Amino acid sequence: MNFNTIFLKSFRVLLLPLAILYGLIIVIRNWLFDRDYLKSADFNFPIICVGNLSMGGTGKSPMVEYLVKLLRNEFRIGTLSRGYKRKTKGYALANEFTTALEIGDEPMQIHQKFPDIAVASCEERIVGIPHMLQDVPKLQAIILDDAFQHRTIRAGFNILLTEYGNLYSNDFFLPTGDLRDEWASAKRAQVIVVTKCPYNLSAEMKQKIIRDLKPDAAQKVFFTTIEYGTPYHIINRGDDWLLTPRDEVLLVCGIANPKPLKEYLAEKTHTYYQQDYSDHHIFSIDDLNEIIHKFEHIHAKDKIILTTEKDAVRLIKFTEQLRELPMYVLPIQHYFLFDEGDQFNELVKDFIRNFHFNPAK
Repeated sequence: MNFNTIFLKSFRVLLLPLAILYGLIIVIRNWLFDRDYLKSADFNFPIICVGNLSMGGTGKSPMVEYLVKLLRNEFRIGTLSRGYKRKTKGYALANEFTTALEIGDEPMQIHQKFPDIAVASCEERIVGIPHMLQDVPKLQAIILDDAFQHRTIRAGFNILLTEYGNLYSNDFFLPTGDLRDEWASAKRAQVIVVTKCPYNLSAEMKQKIIRDLKPDAAQKVFFTTIEYGTPYHIINRGDDWLLTPRDEVLLVCGIANPKPLKEYLAEKTHTYYQQDYSDHHIFSIDDLNEIIHKFEHIHAKDKIILTTEKDAVRLIKFTEQLRELPMYVLPIQHYFLFDEGDQFNELVKDFIRNFHFNPAK
């Protein structure tokens, strides 16, 4: 553990009184919703919510993409997100002219990869859902991205993500920890997915984690690891790059938790250099020039610039500059461990197939 990490953790401990106050506010808010003093809306429509209890980095966007791939050939689906750091307000439905600045980088990533499905952004999901149903009347299900804590909507199927290296059961409220919701809220989920697990996670560790999470009898716990795909050129999509131990990589990264990606590059390449930015960073032309300058000073024959899919949607606006630049995008996806992927898939599909309206009393 380096000095910066030790200092940060020590500083966050000093903020414990603020964390206790924040936690008390969250507990009271949940109590008000549980007792129906604050109202949650039910929809006579299949809604799948993907979320977590902590701040960022659990793999929500790859899970939404996993669900889109799973469902799009059988159902007409749409996604609804907040559209974090976009430059617009209110409800926005993606079209062929949409940019990341209008709907946010994560919705834009989905829209680019799956232009045949409805993708929308709206800060107030309770407002966005009726808009989507009106604009896309044949929708059969909506996937809510990062909406588990938005209790004004009662989704029919909740998928709660927690990271293997930072389980919510071992965490505490912000700002001392990373929790933005209380542990007890996990009971609202139908499915809990432990993400970013080691590929060789043992059955013994699996059972230990399940004991730590203390799921209800009706809740199912799944485990996934990150599976990286073949990097593709950010502009010329048919141009792929297979990473080898000879490669030197300039990693351009503005995501919440780049640690697994860096570990992957350390294993797969000769070396990598970092060009880090804050999560959801909006790239400027000065940023791009800085990236090019740093890349030009890497003295290696086999060298590329590598970025994430989330970062790519914020970089692609520099189309002309990137066309001749060896900048590649590394795709990722969830891979279910213990041969339980089919079981997860069927749970999700059965929710839509067998949906019946059951409003809370």
